[in-house]
Amino acid sequence: QVQLAESGGGLVQPGGSLRLSCAASGRFFAITAMAWYRQAPGKQRELVAQIRSDGSPYYAESVKGRFTMSRDSANNTMTLQMSSLSPEDTAVYSCNVRIIAADRMSFRDYWGQGTQVSVSS
Repeated sequence: QVQLAESGGGLVQPGGSLRLSCAASGRFFAITAMAWYRQAPGKQRELVAQIRSDGSPYYAESVKGRFTMSRDSANNTMTLQMSSLSPEDTAVYSCNVRIIAADRMSFRDYWGQGTQVSVSS
């Protein structure tokens, strides 16, 4: 069974920074794409940042230049460094990974439990 453990998040003042981490554990062959999503109250979940299977990054326009996503393939972890945070960034952030099963016969997406990021003075 694959598990994702998120850490980080919390309350920060506007202009501040936070770092989110997500670690995958369990038995599997490999992780392909990795991504961070967020969902604010009353809004749909949106893709914030992604590292695609070919290694190319993607950032939502609203976070470009402020958020940086990185991946540590050796440790099956990923991070989201967030800076210049504003109240509009307040949301529950969740990591998502696409994992190839140990038998290499299938893949599926897994989600972290979600972590609250609140930006307020």
